[in-house]
Amino acid sequence: MERKDGRAPDALRQHEIIPGFVPTAAGSCLIRTGETRVICTASVEEGVPPFLRGRGEGWLTAEYAMLPASTGRRKARDGVKKDGRGVEISRLIGRALRQAVDRRWLGERTVTIDCDVLTADGGTRTAAITGGFVALCLAVEKLMAEGKLRESPIVHQIAAVSAGVCSDEPVLDLCYEEDSAAQVDMNFIMNEKGEYIELQGTGEGRAFSAAELTRLCALGEKGCRELMVLQQDALGGKDPVPAAPHALVLASNNTHKLLELSEMIGSCMRVISMREAGFDADIDENGLTFEENALIKARAVCRATGLAALADDSGLAVDALNGDPGVHSARYAGEHGNDAANNEKLIHNLRDIPRPWTARFVCAMALVLPGGREWVVRGECPGLIVEDARGTGGFGYDPHFLYEDLGQTFAQMAQEDKNRISHRARAMEKMLPVIRELQQ
Repeated sequence: MERKDGRAPDALRQHEIIPGFVPTAAGSCLIRTGETRVICTASVEEGVPPFLRGRGEGWLTAEYAMLPASTGRRKARDGVKKDGRGVEISRLIGRALRQAVDRRWLGERTVTIDCDVLTADGGTRTAAITGGFVALCLAVEKLMAEGKLRESPIVHQIAAVSAGVCSDEPVLDLCYEEDSAAQVDMNFIMNEKGEYIELQGTGEGRAFSAAELTRLCALGEKGCRELMVLQQDALGGKDPVPAAPHALVLASNNTHKLLELSEMIGSCMRVISMREAGFDADIDENGLTFEENALIKARAVCRATGLAALADDSGLAVDALNGDPGVHSARYAGEHGNDAANNEKLIHNLRDIPRPWTARFVCAMALVLPGGREWVVRGECPGLIVEDARGTGGFGYDPHFLYEDLGQTFAQMAQEDKNRISHRARAMEKMLPVIRELQQ
């Protein structure tokens, strides 16, 4: 078939995205798709709807409207009772663009994408989604420039386009004339991986075959990928989806802990120390339990750096000493971190107590996100306290803590063996699924 504007069946209409079109908005653009023109703005408000309060995650919603003269014949403005088509498209835009963000990294704030159609010549909803994504990215850039976000919550690039069957031929990006006469009409919303977020397809004039559906899907993917290039151009040539994983600050400057936890976490998050994150203040660990102290540290580091923070509070609990040294393990003898004095006091306090001296290393681990979401897990490793120090590795009470299954103290073990069975390893085993989920 010969198209009205002479385009090839697989060609988009002429597109233009003008960023920053509304300077008073947090993010905005004007998108032109042929003769369709839509102003897209992103507004940011602190706080979330009641159903999300206290959950530490944000919200994204959308509003769509056609201005009175957008179709050439005056369209009445929405009143108390909103236009049903506008409500349906608003929900579609919101659903689509919520796929662009990991709301756990947005914090408890709401982003509203407003899409106002200036002129309509088909494809207004797909243009609104494509332009709305650009407005969203610009709003996130502003939040980061203002220091309200340290890292981008954008996890997917989103674009949308129409395709259909006109005069028995599959074609891309329908104008109004083609859309109104199409035998089959479809809308494609996709991410940068080529995955479908939403498909809307109707056999309006006739049913369509599997072969036609396959061809329409190929056209939809081609159009979305070309629109994503235009989106990136509008954003200054930058890929809107960060290549590096989110940073995770380990709430410690203890090199042994940093090494152990970094090896356990691997590459699913970018692990940095407190000093690397610009935080070197003392934290008053005044909790009564390991869990309380881990949360105190993680909250303090997250609040100060604006980054996700992982903290652990670990210690030795000896049954014959009613759980001591417990949360005071690092300063058992008075001076924080004096391993020799702590071990000397431990053995002194146990010497007159019948053996075996059963004990366990305990680790409580807390993860806190910038939006306020928190997770706490606990790991324990059972063992025996031995009077004579054995081994030269490890730190703290490791030379006196015998792990019976291997017949070695923690100070005698190879690092990989300790990382496999230690209290931190057992706590991390419970925390790792949470960390990995954050990067999915």
